[in-house]
Amino acid sequence: MKDTAKHQGLRNQLVSVLEQKGITDKSVLDAIKKIPRHLFLNSSFEDYAYQDKAFPIGAGQTISQPYTVAFQSQLLEVKKEHKILEIGTGSGYQTAVLCLLGAKVFSVERQKELFKQTSVLFPKLNIRPKHLSFGDGYKGLPSYAPFDSIIVTAGAPFIPQPLMAQLKIGGRLVIPLGEEVQIMTLLIRKNETQFEKHEFGEFRFVPLLEDKN
Repeated sequence: MKDTAKHQGLRNQLVSVLEQKGITDKSVLDAIKKIPRHLFLNSSFEDYAYQDKAFPIGAGQTISQPYTVAFQSQLLEVKKEHKILEIGTGSGYQTAVLCLLGAKVFSVERQKELFKQTSVLFPKLNIRPKHLSFGDGYKGLPSYAPFDSIIVTAGAPFIPQPLMAQLKIGGRLVIPLGEEVQIMTLLIRKNETQFEKHEFGEFRFVPLLEDKN
């Protein structure tokens, strides 16, 4: 679990790339500057860990490219102590960013292999999500709702109804919507029945699958 000055230098370069691509949220950039992304990847990818690219992490899933992680995190407008539901723990890298932003993170992963990996990895890195869950992200975590915000880290063909129901009024739901290519979508809950929708261009994600594996 080594994190060296060289890794830190590569992270600083990565943050410069993200700024050039339009990421402006200082706290998000600071989190990316601090988190050792190479430790969330298979060691064979270590030399590439600070490129702005997605990589396979097992179970047919990927670790999102840093720009995507930063972009989604920025859309959430995270405040300290915010309760955030994350659908798709994956490698745990996005979880780590949210924890560093001071959020109380409740994360759900449907792939047993990835769930086990992150459960072991987080304590080693001193990352403390409030709750890690093995289960179906489409259902959310009703027993912990409502949430200040919800982030979905896989492409969804539609917005799962339970997730909308578990969002606080004023809360933000960030979800990539679509089949082949996804449109990054932000829903802001205005009241019991109304949501304001914003769209932010095309991204590519692995699909959000129902049921756990």
